[in-house]
Amino acid sequence: MIQDEILQFLKKVPPFQFLDDQVLTMVVQNLSMEFYPKGAVILKQDSPASDTLKIIKKGGVKVSVKSKDGEDVVIDYRGEGDTFGLISLMGKERQKTTIVAVDDTICYLLNKETVYRLIDDHPPVTEYLLQSHFTKYIDKTYGEMHSKSLFYGSSDHLLFTTLIGDIAGKEVVTVPESASIQEAAREMAKHRISSIIIADRNKLPTGIVTDRDLREKVVARGRDVSDPVKDIMNLPLIRVDAKDYCFEAVLKMIKHNIHHIVVIKDGALRGVLTNHDLMMLQGTSPLSFAKDLESQQTIEGLVPVSAKINRVVGLLLKEGARAGNITKILTELNDRLVRKVLEITEKKLGRPPVPYCWIAFGSEGRKEQTFKTDQDNAIIYEDADTPAKEEAAKRYFAEFSTLAQDSLLRCGFPPCPAGYMASNGKWRQPLGAWKRYFSSWVAEPTPDAILHALIFFDFRTVYGEIVIGEQLREHLAGILKDQKVFLGHLANITVQNRPPIGFFKTFVVEKTGEHKDQLNLKVKGIAPLVDIVRLFALEKGVRETSTLERIEALRSRHTVVAEFADELKQAFEFIMLLRIHNQFEQIEAGRFPDNFINPSRLSNLEKRTIREAFGLITKMQDHIIEVYKHMIL
Repeated sequence: MIQDEILQFLKKVPPFQFLDDQVLTMVVQNLSMEFYPKGAVILKQDSPASDTLKIIKKGGVKVSVKSKDGEDVVIDYRGEGDTFGLISLMGKERQKTTIVAVDDTICYLLNKETVYRLIDDHPPVTEYLLQSHFTKYIDKTYGEMHSKSLFYGSSDHLLFTTLIGDIAGKEVVTVPESASIQEAAREMAKHRISSIIIADRNKLPTGIVTDRDLREKVVARGRDVSDPVKDIMNLPLIRVDAKDYCFEAVLKMIKHNIHHIVVIKDGALRGVLTNHDLMMLQGTSPLSFAKDLESQQTIEGLVPVSAKINRVVGLLLKEGARAGNITKILTELNDRLVRKVLEITEKKLGRPPVPYCWIAFGSEGRKEQTFKTDQDNAIIYEDADTPAKEEAAKRYFAEFSTLAQDSLLRCGFPPCPAGYMASNGKWRQPLGAWKRYFSSWVAEPTPDAILHALIFFDFRTVYGEIVIGEQLREHLAGILKDQKVFLGHLANITVQNRPPIGFFKTFVVEKTGEHKDQLNLKVKGIAPLVDIVRLFALEKGVRETSTLERIEALRSRHTVVAEFADELKQAFEFIMLLRIHNQFEQIEAGRFPDNFINPSRLSNLEKRTIREAFGLITKMQDHIIEVYKHMIL
């Protein structure tokens, strides 16, 4: 009975399916079986050669090689019906790769005498085994794999692999708080440096003065150079740790609009990192785009600069950046662009009659933009204390939002087709009206209300009075407590979008139309993960809006996320990076970027990884169904 079972299995598996029953029976008689638990190292690189060909009956393995730098580089995943171990068996040398069980795995083991006989006597077997084992991997250098893999990008990834302490200036020049501006300037000239640290009586850094401060705060204003230097120093003092990667410094420089940042090591002052240091490291820098944006004072000036922002994606992909790092940088640059547009609009119209904030939602609200997407924005303004002020606010923000929308369009952000923009009167309202919106959506979860919740509950303040946005966030947290009915409706929407995997673990693709045989990475991959994590975040009152930040915040607050946090982050990062690579290639080819990819273009590693991501989505959706089983249709 067992032999019949093995025979039926081999008849479905290449190259054994090419053999007749008599030869197959001989093969079965020479098989043994072995079980490997998840994580078991089956074959190890540089260990003695394998003496069997292993055929995976159930489970799967990961194939990797160690680079010259000692890094394990994954080159393939193999699953049910695949074979491994042939290379070392044929070469009779040391094992060329490390093979680890990624699941509990059962293998049939075919001894080398039988393997040799099959290769000698059956050309189809020989051709298949050579193709699947030798042609793909023998003589592939680490550099070639490195350059072709989505996981590693190119070797030029210094921004994400160089520690800040390795390039920060080691000699730190300081002056005491009691020093004059002139004394500080003399020290900067003496040491030929562009910044100087101000230290207190305990020699701890309290501020920084740069050459720009001397130009703008002293020379331009005719200030007395005998004044204390502490009067012009920058506070708060923005710091990074010497153990952080340079990417973190870039992010803080863009966020705080600075070109010098203090480096701390073990609690003590270590050095100063400059924009010039980073540009020397990587040849160019996203900081240069931020500087260009900041220097513009008109929409006409912003338009050509904004067109260059997409180039940052190519730079970051070249450096091997993770998807989360790419979207962080693009978010900071796009936020800066939007803020500049709104500043220019304010100057044109004058100060608003009441304080307000400009919010973004959708992918912009979650800080997950890749290339410029539709405008998704709204205005929340302070409740007016008189009818006249309320009327003035309505008139001002109507004109303000129309001008801002047109300017953003000129800068490459097309209008939202569904009208979810501040230029739509419904989405520029006083705080009290927004609170009523949110309360009504939660209290009466109609289909429209759920749609609005999915859109607006990811809001983030981009410009203006942050406290107004925080008041709305506080209101949302309060009205969501114990709202099982609303959360049940949200859960129902979350589990409807099931991953596109067929019965035989094949990808379910578009059957007809423009995108025939393609897979929508956004709708079928990113959106389900966003929806799942959003639901968990709203359940636990998490206030972060980014999917990755939400996962991190839920790690200590949600039992399921605690168990699968790393897998959720990896799945999200992988699908997002796949999408960014695909869109960038489309743009480089002169095509409009979309979210569709043909699975046949993916490597075995990428196919395996995306299947695992879809499996994780299914697992999370099944958990949600179990929790909300009485509410889900």
